[in-house]
Amino acid sequence: MIESLIELNHLRIILAIGMLGYASFTDVTKREISDYVWIVFGAIAAILLIFEPNLSESLITIGISLIVAPVAIIIWRIGLFGGADAFAIIVLAALVPQISFTDRMITPFTILTNAVLISISPLFINFFRNLLELARRHDIFEGFEEPTRKRIMAMLLGYRAKNPKFGFSIEKKVGKHKKLNLILHHAEYAEFCHTPNTWITPGVPYMLFITGGLIIQLMYGDVIFRFLESI
Repeated sequence: MIESLIELNHLRIILAIGMLGYASFTDVTKREISDYVWIVFGAIAAILLIFEPNLSESLITIGISLIVAPVAIIIWRIGLFGGADAFAIIVLAALVPQISFTDRMITPFTILTNAVLISISPLFINFFRNLLELARRHDIFEGFEEPTRKRIMAMLLGYRAKNPKFGFSIEKKVGKHKKLNLILHHAEYAEFCHTPNTWITPGVPYMLFITGGLIIQLMYGDVIFRFLESI
């Protein structure tokens, strides 16, 4: 029974990584993901229950994992990430419910919290990119009259793009001057900026962070809980 469960868990992991790999590829290249991806893999998650050696225990585990579903939906409706990201989190809860290669504690929110932590990384990339531009004596704030604290925030959130493609504008024109417009963009409805030489915040597909969140769960566990255990 244990061997069959391990083999089934390996199959679940392979399917989950395949699903996220395909979703990430289409999200990066097309900035859209077909709903059929979630329908197909959601159906597969249901079918796999037939092969579970202990069906009642598996249903309980999946039920607990799906606690994350309403949270994902709320985050989607707020606009912090898209509908595809919410569906990915929900399908993963059914497909790989709290599965990990480690013996550390895994919660229904582990993939999501791991993804959130990874999503902070672009802030540092943006900041060092802007520092490099300043070191090259490029006036990245040309035409702006903003206080230092707001400029620092802009350097964390984005950069001045010569030919923006997949990014959201964080500047606006007020009279003769430009102003930084550091507002929260709705992930589902905000339009990409195509105006040359504009400050933007990069629209990094959140699916990449979710994929990273799953891989970290599998190989390391829950980053937050591991940190709390170490202090």
